[in-house]
Amino acid sequence: MEMNLSSVQSFATTHIIPFIWTLLGAIAIWVIGSWTITLIRAALGRAMAARGMDNTLVGYLDTATSVMLKVLLLVAVLGTLGVATTSFAAILAAAGVAIGMAWSGLLANFAAGVFLIVLRPFRVGDMIHAGGVTGEVKEIGVFATTLHTNDNLRVVVGNNKVFSDNIVNYSSNAFRGVDLRAQLAHGVEPKAAMAKFKQAVSQIPNVLAEPAPLVEIFEFNAYGTLLVVRPFCHNNHYWQVYFDTNRAIQNVCAEAGYPTPESRQAVRTV
Repeated sequence: MEMNLSSVQSFATTHIIPFIWTLLGAIAIWVIGSWTITLIRAALGRAMAARGMDNTLVGYLDTATSVMLKVLLLVAVLGTLGVATTSFAAILAAAGVAIGMAWSGLLANFAAGVFLIVLRPFRVGDMIHAGGVTGEVKEIGVFATTLHTNDNLRVVVGNNKVFSDNIVNYSSNAFRGVDLRAQLAHGVEPKAAMAKFKQAVSQIPNVLAEPAPLVEIFEFNAYGTLLVVRPFCHNNHYWQVYFDTNRAIQNVCAEAGYPTPESRQAVRTV
């Protein structure tokens, strides 16, 4: 019994206690390292903000720095636990090759993210249409871009899909046109109606005086004359101007007593 107790004590002294100290050391390195990474990211963020760097670039560099430092911290923790870092590096490289082959799309997203940062077709805060989604850019990440749509949905689109498709940036120019149509019935004088529409649209809040609202004949169809009504506004006011213009068109037609457009066909027999 004494021999067994002595063996247990010897095993604990030789193996268990050193392992516990090693484990505690690894935990301490992880905690202190994580805290240090947080400080480094905060200091880097303040430095970039002081230099007036673009928010898009700041967010991208912060994410990339965080990933790199955490990988280095993981290597340090594994080294403390007795895992040979050279072996770990070889394993990590082999895993990287395997993952790269299996997840080539992920690497493509990473490469596209780099190009998005370098070429800057849009920035955080811009309203864009890309990858089949229209929304405000909230983040350009390492692998994906995050958008908030007008109906308050959070959509994450792979950078490769964003970069490989057409990108429409609604915020890059000072104003944009709001294209609407006004169908006139047969017998309604287009010139008089165009003047009424232009006056009504010009009074809508946030419609720009320059360039002035455009009201022109778009086409003649079976219902009568089709007008295009195009006010101009800043992108932030697009939907307000869109809905107000629709109401203005309806109000003008009602006040002027314009008849409801009807299709007309002439049938002649010989």
